[in-house]
Amino acid sequence: MTSSQFPTNQPQSAGLDKKTSAILSYALGWLTGIIFLFVGKNDPDVKFHASQSIIFFGSVSVVNIVLSIIGSLLGALGIIFSLIGFAVAVFAVVVWIMAMLQANKTGGVRAELPFIGSFVAPYADRLANSVK
Repeated sequence: MTSSQFPTNQPQSAGLDKKTSAILSYALGWLTGIIFLFVGKNDPDVKFHASQSIIFFGSVSVVNIVLSIIGSLLGALGIIFSLIGFAVAVFAVVVWIMAMLQANKTGGVRAELPFIGSFVAPYADRLANSVK
């Protein structure tokens, strides 16, 4: 085993194992993603989970803000944008739950997000590799 590989559940610098760190990187969306991107910087799997959390939940936040602004400018037609925003939020909650369950099931090993993993993974890799 090389020094860059970690056995499953080896405690990280914060005293948390890989599985717990991966699950917690999704707990509060992009906020805990940012925290665990730096706390778990010695483990590439934790950095990947944290990066996915930042990119996905950050994107969802931006989309909901834009929909809210557009909806408020359109008056009565704004209800359509509110409904789209609600659908995006429900989708985000489903992905959030599935991501935490998947991180638990895999023991914190690198795993793409359900449904949208192929879109998010390349950006998550770039973000994870940029933190040293």
